[in-house]
Amino acid sequence: MDKVRIVLCGVGAVGRRIAKFLVDKEGVEIVGAIDIAKDKVGKDLGEVLAIKKHMRIVVSDDADAVFSRAQADVMVHATTSFLRQVYPQIAKALKHGVNVVSTCEELSYPYFVGTDIARKLDELAKKHGATVLGTGVNPGFVMDTLPTTLTGACQKVNAIKVTRSLDAANRRVPFQKKIGAGVTPQELKQKLEKREITAHVGLEQSMNLIASALGWELDEVKVAPVEPVIARKRVASKVKGGVTVAPGQVAGLKQSGLAIRQGKRVITLDMHAYMGAEEYELYTIEGVPPINMKNTPCMHGDLSTVAVIVNSIPKVINAPPGLVTMKDLPIPSATPEHMGKYIKKQSNAQSQSS
Repeated sequence: MDKVRIVLCGVGAVGRRIAKFLVDKEGVEIVGAIDIAKDKVGKDLGEVLAIKKHMRIVVSDDADAVFSRAQADVMVHATTSFLRQVYPQIAKALKHGVNVVSTCEELSYPYFVGTDIARKLDELAKKHGATVLGTGVNPGFVMDTLPTTLTGACQKVNAIKVTRSLDAANRRVPFQKKIGAGVTPQELKQKLEKREITAHVGLEQSMNLIASALGWELDEVKVAPVEPVIARKRVASKVKGGVTVAPGQVAGLKQSGLAIRQGKRVITLDMHAYMGAEEYELYTIEGVPPINMKNTPCMHGDLSTVAVIVNSIPKVINAPPGLVTMKDLPIPSATPEHMGKYIKKQSNAQSQSS
């Protein structure tokens, strides 16, 4: 059975988690790795991943050279959240006819960032016979794809509300720092002004993805300013080297978004991430019939991101060329049989056209 040939672009915190999962994933083969960090370039991927395995794949900062020799089916991309920054990285893969599955939050619904850049990606992908998808756990699944899927059991949908609350004490240290845990309220204000802290990226994308899937034309999409959550008691990190928050310090953040249609609020997304928070996801769908569902503890950000990215690979490979979102694809799944079937189908299509 042919394996899916994968190039990694970005082997930072999230990229390494994805790579480690792929190393042992049946039906796939890592054939290249791209990064620009000086402490990674020139090293064997096994060393970068801190696994006891020499992979004979050298991390390179020359993307064109990697794509030219790798004969990859897909690039798994994990570098940054912002579409205009990642466009050149994704464009290089597409020009080599390589499909892309990316963790870039703004790529989950790129039309909100700008129809110009979304159009360019779509045209480039179609020109070279490739498909590009932005996804992950949030945005990409928990606050958009999953609630949209739940509406499949409704005859009518009037409004959707999703609340995601996660305990940052269980998360990796960079995430704790990203939400301002352990700083004073004044320090948080300064960091937000300097954009050293950007809070959650993707609420706008999630709301627009839901609306697009349901055929709703929105009047307005709003994201409220970030609200600090101030600790009332000492909260210690549950991971090694993490932050300990004292009373009066920032424990984390809250942020909400809402979408208006025909003058009424139809989508509400509440995101809570702070040290010591109760963990859950709550789905409330006002419709016929109504749906109320709670998941606890909430889906783990890193572990679930890895899963959604990898499980989307065969769907992207088999999708028509162009820019797609999660609403355009079948349910994510990536058994070894899926991988083999999709590669076989692609190979048959290529032989028939030649």
